[in-house]
Amino acid sequence: MTPPTPTVIPLYTTRGDVEAFLVYPYIYNRQGEWIGFAQPNREIYSVLGYYVGELSPDKRILRKRAIDEEKPRQLPPPAPARLRAPSGLPLPPMMRELPHSTIDILEDLPELLHTKDSGEFTQDLD
Repeated sequence: MTPPTPTVIPLYTTRGDVEAFLVYPYIYNRQGEWIGFAQPNREIYSVLGYYVGELSPDKRILRKRAIDEEKPRQLPPPAPARLRAPSGLPLPPMMRELPHSTIDILEDLPELLHTKDSGEFTQDLD
C-alpha cells in the first residue's frame, strides 16, 4: 500500500506571494529546505527552536512588533527530507490589512526562518 501524500499548504506574504510551505509540522522555503516547524497551537518556531510568530487563518506567519515576554525555546523535531515544492499553486486568499503592531514574518523578517546551517544563532566553525 502506498503511503498517503502529505498535504502541502502554501504560506503567503501580505502581498499574496508564496514564500514557504507547511507540511505539518515542518515549514520549508521555496527551494524545499527546512526552515521551521509549527506547534499544534499554531505557534511557529525556527529550525533552532526559537519563537518566530503564529500561523494566521489566512496562512501568513504573523507576530506582534513588540513582544512583552520571550517564549521558551522549543526542541525541534528531527530534520525532515527536502521537500519537492508543488508546481501549481492556488491563488492567495484575500489578505486583510495588518495593524501597525503586527509584522508579516515572511515579508518583513524572513531572516528569522533560515536553514539549519545559517542564521544568527548558528555556531561558528572557528
